[in-house]
Amino acid sequence: MSHSVFFRGPRRRTVVGCTLLLISLAAGPVACGVDGDPLAAHPFDAADQIAYNAPDDNDKKADPDKPLEITASDSDGRITDVTAVDARGRYLAGELSADGSRWHSTAPLAAGTHYTVRVSTEDEDGAPGRKVLEFDTAVPKSKKMLNVALGPDTGTYGVGQPVTAQLSEPVKDKASRAIVERALKVDSAPAVDGSWYWVDDKTLHYRPKDYWPAHATVTVHSDLAGVKVADRLWAADSKPVQLTVGDRLIAVTDAAAHRMTVYKNDQVLRRIPVTTGRPGYDTRNGIKVILAKQPAVRMRGTTIGISRNSGDSFDLMVYWAARVTWSGEYVHAAPWSVDYQGYANVSHGCTGMTTGNAHWFFDTVRLGDIVQVVNSRGRQMDPFGNGYGDWNLDWDKWSKGSALIPDKPGPSPADIARLRPQAV
Repeated sequence: MSHSVFFRGPRRRTVVGCTLLLISLAAGPVACGVDGDPLAAHPFDAADQIAYNAPDDNDKKADPDKPLEITASDSDGRITDVTAVDARGRYLAGELSADGSRWHSTAPLAAGTHYTVRVSTEDEDGAPGRKVLEFDTAVPKSKKMLNVALGPDTGTYGVGQPVTAQLSEPVKDKASRAIVERALKVDSAPAVDGSWYWVDDKTLHYRPKDYWPAHATVTVHSDLAGVKVADRLWAADSKPVQLTVGDRLIAVTDAAAHRMTVYKNDQVLRRIPVTTGRPGYDTRNGIKVILAKQPAVRMRGTTIGISRNSGDSFDLMVYWAARVTWSGEYVHAAPWSVDYQGYANVSHGCTGMTTGNAHWFFDTVRLGDIVQVVNSRGRQMDPFGNGYGDWNLDWDKWSKGSALIPDKPGPSPADIARLRPQAV
């Protein structure tokens, strides 16, 4: 239903100027105002100045597939401002024409929610008007639901823990990705620069430019509920998460020196003799994040492609294991290699140490803490797919993984003319 009414007749106002008076300190206050027009202080109801395309019948609901349009119903007045907010406090983006004759939403309406719209107007004499509109939006009958699982679970993590968003449906085109990304909110105290990265069509990771500050609080939530992401694809609500960041704990393993140095808040906490991967099983270089902690785990050579009949085959119960890749790289107790720890690399890719040091490391680190390997002959840790290698991308490459990075504009005609060779 479209609502349309007419402007009132011209409203004449006599303005009384404010005169500066010299008075004694004991004198009472002198007020300056407008004579004869109380509407200057109290805007009139602008219902007769606007038309809009949302229903006012409680039994009818607006189609979220259509933009909200508000127009001035007479050429003698204009719209000066429109603010539209849904029940979750989300503002609806819109655009007001230069002459104030029309406002329209530039972002999709959310489905299945209630909107409150405040419209400000001005008549031909400059008298201000106000109107509050309210309406509900329908839930589309033919649709897919996009569910977003935010991670990790609420808890305390190390400074390297990325935030993740797993989508139930693929989102491929850049415009739809931008809708998703704008609605995924990550706030930290203290504040940091950070960005989302599209790992694939269904996975996003978020990290700051540098590691999270020690003892920061990170809150993550989605404003996507009811939002149209793509054709026939609407988003559902998501459970928010909150991360507490612990101390800045970074373990640096020098594979050539056979030693791990553990830093806590940039101070050396312990130096540990270690052994890393031997030739053919070299430990990956790069920055890794602790994914899991297991007091005991069965490790078998067959899980990394070693035949049972090979001389390299093994089947062991391993204790105090901190996992850093999904392919099976751990920091763990290796009592069978104590004679080599600090002197040679003899493992199948894990970082081994004494049982006492491994127990201490296990008790000291938490999920999200950093384990960095340097000076290994192994290949570089992959950024994605084998754990959290996110920190192996520099900030410039990471930020380009966002859907909100604008396309680089081509040269303007003036630039082309300036670059064109000039005739001599």
